[in-house]
Amino acid sequence: MLLGLTTALVATVCFGFGAVFQARGARSAPRADRVRAGLLAALVRSWQFLVGTLVDIVGFVLSIVALRSLPLFLVQAVTNASLAVTALAAVWLLGARLHRSDVAGILAVVVGLTLLALGSGKEGCNHAPEAFHWALLATTALMLPATLVLVRRNGTAAAAGLGLLAGVGFGVTSLAVRVMDASGLLAILTDPATYALVAGGLGGYLAYALALQRGTVTAATAAGTVAETFGPALVGVVALGDAARPGFEWCALTGFAVAVGGTFLLSRFGELEGESAELVRPHPGAGAEQAVPPR
Repeated sequence: MLLGLTTALVATVCFGFGAVFQARGARSAPRADRVRAGLLAALVRSWQFLVGTLVDIVGFVLSIVALRSLPLFLVQAVTNASLAVTALAAVWLLGARLHRSDVAGILAVVVGLTLLALGSGKEGCNHAPEAFHWALLATTALMLPATLVLVRRNGTAAAAGLGLLAGVGFGVTSLAVRVMDASGLLAILTDPATYALVAGGLGGYLAYALALQRGTVTAATAAGTVAETFGPALVGVVALGDAARPGFEWCALTGFAVAVGGTFLLSRFGELEGESAELVRPHPGAGAEQAVPPR
């Protein structure tokens, strides 16, 4: 458990710093009204987005160890607490300021994760029926048409919808890592969960990048947190046998609620004046109204 918890915490640090660079890169790219190759090319040309993505990949590799050795509700709560790292990174790298609610959110995350770690038991099974694997892949197949619909809309509702889709994609990725058959190369290549992992991850990144261009960071992040944290955690308990330590159920449940509550408090951090000034920069020749994302 110690190895899994350590890798989960290091992955959280990677995700936190990666989010700062990704947000800057996404908003420095021209705004896209539809999913097209030009958007991907613009993101690839942004060194901030590339750095953020590379750091995220390192975090994902580390999180695989955690996902295979810890209950999903613990891993999801820990990795989603990366918003606390993002807040501290933005203060250090971007000169952002912390409000009282942000400090309270960081403290809540620390307290919640401590309680959650104390109350967590052993992970459940690392395998599931074949139908479960196909269901994960089918979920990712539904993400693309939903993204194509929302990408044509603007405002907070569109950002929240795309953020929700991003959370679904990342949640599917976590579940796929947990149940994927890693007994050999052939098993990996013929497992639907493998392709759900890839499609969920790529679809999640695309939806999140689009969400950041359409509305507030709060809307995109809060909606994504709901889908990415609660969905896999519930599936892990119901379908995969994850459980708290006997007699410590209250500790795990309280820690989970407090940690997620702290994440919600921190989800508005992207709207702070100091960070927004750095993240949102007008393009050459663009008017002031183009520099600020729609509210």
